[in-house]
Amino acid sequence: MKRALSLGLMVLVMMFMTLLASGLAQAAEMHKGHMMLKVGDEVYVCGCGEACPCKMMALKEGKCTCGKDLVKAKVTKVEKDTATLDVAGKETVFPIMGKYACACGEACKCGSISQVAGKCVCGKDMEPVKM
Repeated sequence: MKRALSLGLMVLVMMFMTLLASGLAQAAEMHKGHMMLKVGDEVYVCGCGEACPCKMMALKEGKCTCGKDLVKAKVTKVEKDTATLDVAGKETVFPIMGKYACACGEACKCGSISQVAGKCVCGKDMEPVKM
């Protein structure tokens, strides 16, 4: 009986460690400037259109690095390095890896990435992503 209980406890600890490692890996990818998206997700993006150089995306509402308001968009397709988003009825492609990311650390949940330097939606400076 004690052996079965001990084995069960070991299995639970291993499952917990696996979940913890998985969560840390996801947080690290976001910290590296990688926006982890799936079809159906809603994010906030720069609404300037295809010609926009910043291509900013964030998990929260706010201002774009170019100073305009971010608009809500829905992910319609995710590929290796890009996501296609429905932005006000028009499909727009955004890179899911930012050249800049919010510098507020893992505690911040704004999830801001951009292709140009500026401020993230929480007001902190964005920093270059180290690859």
